[in-house]
Amino acid sequence: MTPKLPRTVRAVDTAQLLDLAQEAALHSFSQRLPVDWLLDHLAAEATHYLFPTLVQRLTHRPGTPLQWRCRQLLTVNTGERIWGLLDVLPDTFDKLPETLNTASKKDIVSRLERAVTVREWMERTAADSGS
Repeated sequence: MTPKLPRTVRAVDTAQLLDLAQEAALHSFSQRLPVDWLLDHLAAEATHYLFPTLVQRLTHRPGTPLQWRCRQLLTVNTGERIWGLLDVLPDTFDKLPETLNTASKKDIVSRLERAVTVREWMERTAADSGS
């Protein structure tokens, strides 16, 4: 039976996000940023957010566990908020503490809608450093 996708947002610190990215890499999940990239670009003392958006089952890779594809709102070392995707095991997500109230969750989802993507931010950052 497929676990029900939670309609919630979870807050994680940078160390927790790095652990989640490491777990995703261990399972060869397709939606994840490299841990080295995260180490180079995330604000060390920031809070980041995960919002599950779909159940991901890789039928072409039967040994790969089911995942929840989460939109993640990241704070990078420039102080900007950007969004990307991260595939997370359901049990791992469930173990993250529920710390946000309903208003905060709605605010995070709204910020996700307005944030630039990781790719857009990287392209802009590369263009800015090249001039």
